[in-house]
Amino acid sequence: MTKISPEFEDQIPTEGVLSVSADVSFISNGFPKYKLGPNNQILEEPKENNDGPTLKEVVERETTHLSEQHKRLSVRDLASKFDKNLASAAKLSEEAKLREVASLEGHVLLKKLRDALEHLRGRLAGRNKEDVEKAISMVEALAVKLTQKEGELIQEKFEVKKLASFLKQASEDAKKLVNQEKSFACAEIESARAVVQRIGEALDEQDTTSEASKKQDVEELVEVVQEARRIKLMHQPSKVMDMEHELRALRTQIREKCIFSVKLQKELAMSKWAEENKSCLYLIDGSETLGAYLRIQPRSENAPQLSKCAIQWYRVSSDGSRNEAISGANKSIYAPEPFDVGRILQADIISNDQRVTVTTACPIDPAAGLGSYVDTLLRKSNTEFNVVISKVNGQDHPSHSVHAFHVGKMRMKLSRGWITKSREIYSSSMQLCGVRGDITNAAKAMFWQARKGLSFVLTFETERERNAAIILARKYALDCNVMLAGPDDRV
Repeated sequence: MTKISPEFEDQIPTEGVLSVSADVSFISNGFPKYKLGPNNQILEEPKENNDGPTLKEVVERETTHLSEQHKRLSVRDLASKFDKNLASAAKLSEEAKLREVASLEGHVLLKKLRDALEHLRGRLAGRNKEDVEKAISMVEALAVKLTQKEGELIQEKFEVKKLASFLKQASEDAKKLVNQEKSFACAEIESARAVVQRIGEALDEQDTTSEASKKQDVEELVEVVQEARRIKLMHQPSKVMDMEHELRALRTQIREKCIFSVKLQKELAMSKWAEENKSCLYLIDGSETLGAYLRIQPRSENAPQLSKCAIQWYRVSSDGSRNEAISGANKSIYAPEPFDVGRILQADIISNDQRVTVTTACPIDPAAGLGSYVDTLLRKSNTEFNVVISKVNGQDHPSHSVHAFHVGKMRMKLSRGWITKSREIYSSSMQLCGVRGDITNAAKAMFWQARKGLSFVLTFETERERNAAIILARKYALDCNVMLAGPDDRV
């Protein structure tokens, strides 16, 4: 629009120009900006599109999106989608109404502006009048443009109403499908519940029937047993009882005869051995049983004193072809340990380059009842014995307090109350055997090397506990792929 010069503006009477009515309201930035182009053509200035996509684009995009999701959406999701689109259509309808109001306000404003320009043209002349006429033509062009916009708005409003009615119908159809599917699901649930109830009743009936049949079977079995007992008592009951007593007495006699026979065989072997070694200067005295003492005794006054002789004990193999030296067994007293069971023991006495060999009359017998005692202990995960420490690293231990010696499946532990002397897992550096030196209560004492540089001599309360502890420890160590034996023993 042509700018009015300041000189002419001072001459225009302000009271003659019609003012715009105050009752006209319109949305800010609701109308586009225009300018005159060549040949007095009205051009619309480009503006930033902040309104987003058009209504047609929204409708096409939502329709395509619904078509793609139709196969994978559930009925409930589809109904929810239709409700959402219905709300969008209602929102678009409200926006169309607002645009219609803004268009009406624009027509009123343009009419008043044209009236004001017409009034102003009648009072002006010359170049200013031409400018006013141009302004009037521009206002008329704007009115034509606004009319075209109103036509487009009416078309959009029609399309929005059509879309809203379509979405409303689709939403109602979806709700009908949801209600139908819901009724079908409820019917299936009720049917499944009835089937489960019938199955439960059938299972309860089957349990009741089985319990009754079991009870009947037990009662029949009891009756059969009672009938058998009655028949047994009717057919000479006293004679049957006498036969049972006779069988029990015969078993006892056979057991006694076997024990007596073994004793006679052992005495016969000892007598034969004594005849063969009658000229020997020494003999081994003591019971050849696990848990007893074996002592070398001189047989004549001409025998050299044992304190001045060198002594070494051996284990003789079952076929007698090989002797295994028992490391540390170099005293006149030796207490057999579980490794010695079933073997003959031999002792060499050397004095003035003269060697004298003595042997036991028969192999070492196992201790009576030791096997069953060990089987009982094997049922436990951890076995504890009361012991007294006699020596530590070869030195006498002054305290004679009682300690607890634990033999477990993975480790052994020596402790007193909360104080732990040693706790070691089974390893190749560990050694365990009966005491092989001249010590008091050798049959109750055990040598234990927990690790290199730490060894103990433990004295148990009984010989049976000492031998049981050795057998248990070796059994558990073997389960851990470790062979427990004494120093220099061949295993």
